[in-house]
Amino acid sequence: MKTTISLSLFVLLVISIQCKPVNTISRISTDSTTELSGKWNDTDARLVSEEMIGDALSNRWLSNYTESGEKPPVVIVGTVRNESMEHIDTEVITKEMERAFVNSGLVTLVANASERMEIRNERLEQQSYSSLESMSAMARELGADYMLIGNISSIMDDAPDGRTTAIFYTVNLELIDIETNVKVWIGNKKIKKLIERRNYRG
Repeated sequence: MKTTISLSLFVLLVISIQCKPVNTISRISTDSTTELSGKWNDTDARLVSEEMIGDALSNRWLSNYTESGEKPPVVIVGTVRNESMEHIDTEVITKEMERAFVNSGLVTLVANASERMEIRNERLEQQSYSSLESMSAMARELGADYMLIGNISSIMDDAPDGRTTAIFYTVNLELIDIETNVKVWIGNKKIKKLIERRNYRG
């Protein structure tokens, strides 16, 4: 009797394991476009950053600056506020912008506020624990000429039957002269997505 019960339990265990769904995982290129939910994603952050920074670097403010000085302008990427209706990691956007600035070779990029605090703490530690020959000097930071700030907002429109949703994103960026508060460049990028739920049941 015990053998029969044990055999039955074993068969049930095998069946349950075989019926368990198995996830399929594939490695894809990080540059590929993936749209799973229709919401803001890494592709949006990359494409928006590259396009808008490209526009900023081809604008008149940069040529005006380089014509009047020998060194490239020093830029800092500030805060991009998320004012949309969904969670968006804006640091992904700011890092993509920093990458685009650095890769352009047209400006000098300096660390943002949180990064500067960490670096300053390390510099202070060096004053006490590093050799005179290797420690970094104090008060040698490179001040920024311009700061890039902005925001991202969104509008969502649902169809009455719930089968279709349109999401409209707007990204606004402004490059501001830190000394004079003059806005030397304003950029705007819009993205519109249409989400259609084919198997939706109301």
